[in-house]
Amino acid sequence: MSVPPKLFSISSKRTVNSLSMKLGLSEPLAFTAPDALVAGVDEAGRGPLAGPVVAAAVVLDPARPIEGLADSKILPAHERRRLAREIRLNARAFAIALAHPGEIDGINILQATLLAMERAVLRLKLVPDLVRVDGTQIPKLTSLIAEPVIDGDAAVPAISAASILAKVCRDRLMCRWHRRYPLYGFDRNKGYATGEHLRALETHGPCAIHRASFEPVRRAREERQA
Repeated sequence: MSVPPKLFSISSKRTVNSLSMKLGLSEPLAFTAPDALVAGVDEAGRGPLAGPVVAAAVVLDPARPIEGLADSKILPAHERRRLAREIRLNARAFAIALAHPGEIDGINILQATLLAMERAVLRLKLVPDLVRVDGTQIPKLTSLIAEPVIDGDAAVPAISAASILAKVCRDRLMCRWHRRYPLYGFDRNKGYATGEHLRALETHGPCAIHRASFEPVRRAREERQA
């Protein structure tokens, strides 16, 4: 029976690099093993005025490479959907999680994003040796090595895969919400502050999935209550 790798509680990229230097390594600790399980993590939906923030975690399988992985923001919708199917079929593990608008309003969008990321990592069927997170912040992951990677969604394939899964999942959720709240154009704007969306907010006020703590939503609610 194989012995699982020893894991450490790491809170920042600086800590990862410091630990590596102390051990005489030029790369983060988990990279010393050629078969290390590296999870990429990214989110979709920090900026919108409505809907959840969605995070995904992906462990790719080197034996089943996926061509075309890239930052989801530069991919057309049909290509994101195609790649999402490939990721689900070929990744060693993946998981998707979210934080609801109420959680976003309660703890702020940054903390809600980190919470969704934490949930996604903890739902993986495998325990990763290293978690690489797009951006400058990492979620609280007890007993796991984690590091932030600036522009990781363009540079790290596993993070690119996570960004694609998160984006495709969130877009589908917003299209479903459009059926319940058709006045805001969620099927087109996905909750972002487009002119159409802002005009609908002004005319109809916010709905149940709007983020009350976001300024345009707060202002629209106050104007209707005045």
